[in-house]
Amino acid sequence: MSTLAHVFEAAGLSTVVLASMKDVAEKMSPPRTLYCEFPLGRPLGRPGDVSFQRGVLEQALGMLGATEPVLETHPEVVESEEMPLVCSIPPRFDASLPPAVDEARGLRAAYDRAVNARGATAVGRAIDADAVTEALAALHRWAEGEPWQEVPLPGTNTIAVCHDIRAYYTEAALELATGPPPGGRAAEAWFHEDTEAGKTVMAARAALKEQGAPFPFWFYMAPAHR
Repeated sequence: MSTLAHVFEAAGLSTVVLASMKDVAEKMSPPRTLYCEFPLGRPLGRPGDVSFQRGVLEQALGMLGATEPVLETHPEVVESEEMPLVCSIPPRFDASLPPAVDEARGLRAAYDRAVNARGATAVGRAIDADAVTEALAALHRWAEGEPWQEVPLPGTNTIAVCHDIRAYYTEAALELATGPPPGGRAAEAWFHEDTEAGKTVMAARAALKEQGAPFPFWFYMAPAHR
């Protein structure tokens, strides 16, 4: 949205960006930005709260008269109300393997049950389920500091590979999860914060950045807010 704001401004249209990630807005520097610390996907805050949403819009529209770049912060914070994803990870089986590889192997039966029940899977943009462990092994080596140019990643496209790994985990988790169905953000949080695979992806991402890999190659391996 920050990029679009610059395009619209160049065409003579005044804009205000409702930003959910302050650091991105600061980097992109659109002419007028209202930073709202709300859950992603809820740019106006609380669903169904007309007066609250009106207040957000009024503050945003009140910035249209600014002639110099300005970034304001909405005074209220809205916390996510999503139920967390509760999923027990199978115990380690082979301690000689990288933790994420061993973990992914342990989830394979649950993944297969989920796919057989639905007859479809979101895995396959870059790799299939059989290559998930190979991909995690490569990411583990990157995270450990090995040069990414020397350690091939199946599928080659880091963004699509990481998407497939996360989809594999999410589908397995939904087969094992207890409690009410979680929202999409809850599944994302579970993957990146509770699983060895998620931690490996984030560690590999940081290592690629440190090695000076191209920005898109590492940045989009995980959601931008992470």
